[in-house]
Amino acid sequence: MTKTIAVHSYRGGTGKTLVAVNLAGIFVSKGRNVCLMDLDFRAPSLYSVFNLGRQPFYLNDFFDGACGFKDVLVDVTQRYAVKGRFLVAPADPDMEAIQKYTLKDRRWEMGVLRRLLSLKSSFFEDAGVDYVLLDTSPGIQYSSINAIVGSDLTIIVTSLDKSDLEGTRKMLSQFIDVFEKKALILANKVVGGNPCQLQSLDRNKLVDELTTSLGVRVLEAVPCYCDVMGSGGRMIFALEKPEHPFAVVLTSVSEVLERF
Repeated sequence: MTKTIAVHSYRGGTGKTLVAVNLAGIFVSKGRNVCLMDLDFRAPSLYSVFNLGRQPFYLNDFFDGACGFKDVLVDVTQRYAVKGRFLVAPADPDMEAIQKYTLKDRRWEMGVLRRLLSLKSSFFEDAGVDYVLLDTSPGIQYSSINAIVGSDLTIIVTSLDKSDLEGTRKMLSQFIDVFEKKALILANKVVGGNPCQLQSLDRNKLVDELTTSLGVRVLEAVPCYCDVMGSGGRMIFALEKPEHPFAVVLTSVSEVLERF
């Protein structure tokens, strides 16, 4: 049965896309069939992460009713030595498409939600997709609501910045709870005494403190790794450097998600 996971954040810059991409990579490396979808129409990035170049169709076109979902998908399985199938559904990075999206009304957004919900029965189940990961647009807007309502579980990626934590707390109470959706927290880019490391014992303590403060289970406190930040999103560590501590931490997160 297909499990849909939205990867969301209160604001940009938390590493949300990096987390979504690497979780997808971990699942396919385990032999799971994964579809990674870019629902951040304001700042699409999956086309760049996977160096896709210009595509004939994008998710924008599918939600506009201009093509089928299969027309949007890019199969990147052969690029990596993985056991599962790796499908990517990119959003249009063209500036004109981004500007066009900002003019979309609520009726269009409702249509997006209907199409998103229908994909589970009309495509994902039949295609044997195990996990659908939705890379969302940060904050509270229609596309984010669509992603969360259309998912089985939402992971909210946050930094330890005070305003980010406050925004995450408000989003949980005013947004996630309203739709009665399951949510988990992932603290990312956490800096410890060593500029680019945080010891395991300190991480566990921080996870417990954040869980108590936010009232929602915190999956992990992912340390800030300088080489990960310096990669500029050009490397999928889970697939290209699976022994890297960042990939190892997210692998433990994926194991929790598999049981959730």
